Amino acid sequence: MKPITLEICAGDIDSVKAAAAGGAERVELCSALGEGGVTPSPGFISAARNVHGIRLHVLIRPRGGDFIYTPEEVECMCYDIAICRRLGVDGVVVGALTPEGNIDMEVCKRLVDEAGDMSVTFHRAFDMAKNPDEALENIISLGCDRLLTSGMASTALEGISTLLRVRDRANDRIRVMAGAGVTPSTAPLILQAGAADDLHASARIRVASSARFCRESVKMGTPDADEFSRLTTSPSIVCDLKKIITKYNTIS
Repeated sequence: MKPITLEICAGDIDSVKAAAAGGAERVELCSALGEGGVTPSPGFISAARNVHGIRLHVLIRPRGGDFIYTPEEVECMCYDIAICRRLGVDGVVVGALTPEGNIDMEVCKRLVDEAGDMSVTFHRAFDMAKNPDEALENIISLGCDRLLTSGMASTALEGISTLLRVRDRANDRIRVMAGAGVTPSTAPLILQAGAADDLHASARIRVASSARFCRESVKMGTPDADEFSRLTTSPSIVCDLKKIITKYNTIS
């Protein structure tokens, strides 16, 4: 059995560096984490590619909201995958659904084909699918290497029973990566339950802006947004997660 690995969801270049420093094997690079993540810019991808010692997977998602895409959005996703391939990315993270809640096999096949020899992860669109068993079989038939899922729950800890069912049904045909609410306190419970082949976490903390002047009355986002702090990955939290996984890999 292959050892469990750690993937960090990275929304800025500092998070990529923190993931590498903490010992994660992989980052899922994305922007707009507040919307569940969208495709990062080519500039961000290029900067992340220059961080050594970690594999780079890029989220392919043209917008927030649902996972039902227009032909124009599919073209955008295919183009973004082509850019990733040119930039030397190791893998992409994709997914699409039909209005009925099934895996959109036509769209997903195009995305997987465009990825070529890059690794492919199917993202949490799976958690919005109507029939988990059918969705899993479709994702496996597409040739995806990994499935990111919370077990169709708000957090992976809450979704343990479904994660176990999915992993059992997968039977080593695809790696099941537990994500959503994975922290140093929940990771041991998920691993001890045997609910994941890999773990996915953001490992973020809030850091204050370095701005010495703050115009508090102006908001760039939502009315309650804090424009003078941000969430970014903590290398120490990544390190704690990695130690938990290493211990589990050693004894299992």
